[in-house]
Amino acid sequence: MATDSKTRIGGWLLAPLAWLILTLLTSGLVMTMYLSALLDPALRNVLFSQAGGAFIPWAASLLTSALMLVYSGWLTWLFCQRSQRVPRHYIIWLLLTVLLALKSFAFSSVTDGAATRTLLIALLAASVLVPYFRRSQRVKATFTER
Repeated sequence: MATDSKTRIGGWLLAPLAWLILTLLTSGLVMTMYLSALLDPALRNVLFSQAGGAFIPWAASLLTSALMLVYSGWLTWLFCQRSQRVPRHYIIWLLLTVLLALKSFAFSSVTDGAATRTLLIALLAASVLVPYFRRSQRVKATFTER
């Protein structure tokens, strides 16, 4: 019977994995929300009319959500495989969440309280998890090549 030389995912690594899975689910719900606009004839007419000018922001948001969904899904798969690429890509993913939170804070029509809360959570997570993924012995032991 072969033994696995990698440390199992556990301890504090469950929190980053849970946040990754929640972001994956949230991105899927956001994609559903954006795509549901195509089912409503009134919204579809507003989106595709030349005078409305709503198509470009809608398409950019849809593309951003799709890319985040795919990247989060791929990173979740790598995380569960305990790939050595996880620490670098998780840090990139954290920085992308900060950038998306900044985008929603600056350009979105959501309330300032919600945008500020999203930005603060993303900044807090990045400020805690980036050093953890860079220096932790647990991370190094878990995400090594077989």
